[in-house]
Amino acid sequence: MGFISVKEASEKWGITERVVRQYCADGRVPGAFITGKTWNIPDNADKPRRKPRQRPIPEDLLGRLVLEKDNGLSGGIYHKVQIELTYNSNHIEGSRLTHEQTRYIFETNTIDTPDGSVNVDDILETVNHFRCIDMMIDQANRPLTETMIKQLHLLLKSGTADSRKNWFAVGNYKRLANEVGGRETAAPKDVPKMMKELLSDYKKHETVTFDDLLDFHYRFESIHPFQDGNGRVGRLILFKECLRNGIVPFIIEDDMKMYYYRGLQEWRSEKGYLRDTCLTAQDRFKAYLDYYSIKL
Repeated sequence: MGFISVKEASEKWGITERVVRQYCADGRVPGAFITGKTWNIPDNADKPRRKPRQRPIPEDLLGRLVLEKDNGLSGGIYHKVQIELTYNSNHIEGSRLTHEQTRYIFETNTIDTPDGSVNVDDILETVNHFRCIDMMIDQANRPLTETMIKQLHLLLKSGTADSRKNWFAVGNYKRLANEVGGRETAAPKDVPKMMKELLSDYKKHETVTFDDLLDFHYRFESIHPFQDGNGRVGRLILFKECLRNGIVPFIIEDDMKMYYYRGLQEWRSEKGYLRDTCLTAQDRFKAYLDYYSIKL
């Protein structure tokens, strides 16, 4: 093995002599040694790779969610959203899993059941809801479409007992009429048209306001386009659209359930009920953002 000079290494690697000397001084050229003031560089040494620049930690919510999701970081805002949104949204709809069980499933992909049996669908829909949140983060900046909404429903209900019923349309609009809170919803034959109208009206907003989101949510839940899972899909859409439109997201927690239901029922005559409930939920989410030093 022979040795070459700094100048020769500079020409060979296509970099300045100053950078070659710095690489040698930093110990990044194996076998290089200095005699007096002259570096002796092995003639078969490879050009060191540049150290990747350390990227700044995103201060915005979506950027932080993407960073933590893609890098599998725990204990941050992504971890918090996954557990809080999944637990509360599922619990509102009757899931019997506890907050601790939801957290344990997310963190370990296992479940501890010291208190007896657990409904398999509750577990499946919890795991599926985690995947739905990932989808909402990945597609946060994309316009809302029917395809996206149906894909959410497909993710949420995949593998459940409902998915094995031949009349239950997983990932597609309902086939049988249903009610919500004792109130009639859209007839199955009218759902496709009403959903197209809903999305068309929503896309007309040049700037989406908080009330625009709530109105969309009210109309979506009134149509009740799927056989089951409408509340969870609707709240996932709300979270996504908050991210897309620079609005602080919110999670309807279980203690707000009755106020939330009243707000949906009274939206047409009195918008204050639902607005105040969601603003309270938004204040709680702002506390998370402050804790993690995140700006919207």
